[in-house]
Amino acid sequence: MTRRHVMEFERPLVELEAKLGELRQLDLTANPELAAEVAALAVEIEALRESTYADLSAWDRVQISRHPDRPKAQDYLAAIFTDVVELHGDRCYGDDEAIVAALATIDGRRVAVLGHRKGKNTRENIARNFGMAHPEGFRKAMRIMRLAEKFGLPLVTLIDTPGAFPGIEAEERGQAWAIAESLALLSGLRVPVVAVGIGEGGSGGALAIGFGDRLIMLENSYYSVISPEACASILHKDAGKAAEVATCLAMTATDLVGLGIVDEIIPEPVGGAHRDPGEVFGAVRGRVSEALKALSGRDPDELVSMRYAKLRAVGVIEEVQG
Repeated sequence: MTRRHVMEFERPLVELEAKLGELRQLDLTANPELAAEVAALAVEIEALRESTYADLSAWDRVQISRHPDRPKAQDYLAAIFTDVVELHGDRCYGDDEAIVAALATIDGRRVAVLGHRKGKNTRENIARNFGMAHPEGFRKAMRIMRLAEKFGLPLVTLIDTPGAFPGIEAEERGQAWAIAESLALLSGLRVPVVAVGIGEGGSGGALAIGFGDRLIMLENSYYSVISPEACASILHKDAGKAAEVATCLAMTATDLVGLGIVDEIIPEPVGGAHRDPGEVFGAVRGRVSEALKALSGRDPDELVSMRYAKLRAVGVIEEVQG
């Protein structure tokens, strides 16, 4: 029997659902009173389900974004693109499994695709470093960006990483430099760029391939300068206070739309994208296709200047004299 991953905030609901399942195994026809109690419990569970997912905190959404069954970049690549040709290596050090790069087709339009690639089990996650790229991963991404620009292909990126790998070996191979180069290249790329937040969006590891002309986020994804745990460790010397700082980071899709950083939000099924991946794949495909259609045909100079203006507007505030 497959064990279901239970998130902290949904534990009371799951426990009641398990109790209801056990009661329904009994012969209720011989006990009308018990049957009435089971029916009442079912109504209570439905009400609790609605309230549980209707008002999720930032930390709740972080948990959903990390759900092990949540669709990964490679799932989107297989579901919404066709004629996929994966490309490997940075032509300098090696091939980083934490970044997937490909040429593909979406709704008849040829594109280049980049994404953070997590695993679906422990073995795959170890091989892919849990989606945390090394410098060679970002250099592979830059190779694909240049290829896209050379052949006039729009770029689609799929964001899902807790951050760039912070290990000593990554620093020795130029992690910060690779991220900075990727940011510079992406900001001036002369083809349309559509970025989609499908899960985690942590720090420079996300930003290195995660901005462009359109930034779309799934409802329960997040995008932040730092993970809640790292922020809590710095501010409170206690990573256990991550839930407290998550709200302060303004990291949810709704927060970021309000700040003018994210352009649109894709709703998810109740409980998260893992509950109905097919529905989410269809919605992402539609939004990405619409964005590419709107951006196609624009002059490259116009694309770059509009992207620059969009980035410069982030963080701008207006002081009102009282």
